[in-house]
Amino acid sequence: MSLSNVPARLGGLSAAAVCAAVLMSACAMPGGSKPAATAKLAPTQGNTTAGTVDFYKDGEHVVVQARITGLKPGSEHGFHVHEKGDCSSPDGMSAGGHFNPSGQPHGGEGGARHAGDMPNLKADAAGQADVRLHLMGVTIGSGAADIVGKAVIVHANPDDYRSQPAGNAGPRLACGVIAAR
Repeated sequence: MSLSNVPARLGGLSAAAVCAAVLMSACAMPGGSKPAATAKLAPTQGNTTAGTVDFYKDGEHVVVQARITGLKPGSEHGFHVHEKGDCSSPDGMSAGGHFNPSGQPHGGEGGARHAGDMPNLKADAAGQADVRLHLMGVTIGSGAADIVGKAVIVHANPDDYRSQPAGNAGPRLACGVIAAR
């Protein structure tokens, strides 16, 4: 079917309106527009990094969508789910180590890794990072791999995906507890 035939077949809608609707549906988040869990990131002592991390259920994995601000422009930062939902210490260390319910070594995509290991954040020229990624090996709301009640951490340095146990990503810039919605 050519686009010139679309309006006649869809009750007079323009081809542009149909294309816009198709594009919007392709960008929709799984399970609707409401996240299943959210973490509000607050800066650790002496830092300005903050943001929101939303988690959506999508079959066998979780979609993570985050908007982080207060980063050094053009920088890269380690980004992980940590084992404890505790952001009470000034340096974020109360969140513990990376979330690792299956006892895997630290790593990156495509190999053995902690369930909480995510790709590095990349800040734009304004010091903001917008990311959407798929996280395998975790669940929302049930089982040993449940991330609800855990923490999300943004680190000062990029994760090297090799150093054990945590990728040498440095101090913690921001911390937020993951809460079910």
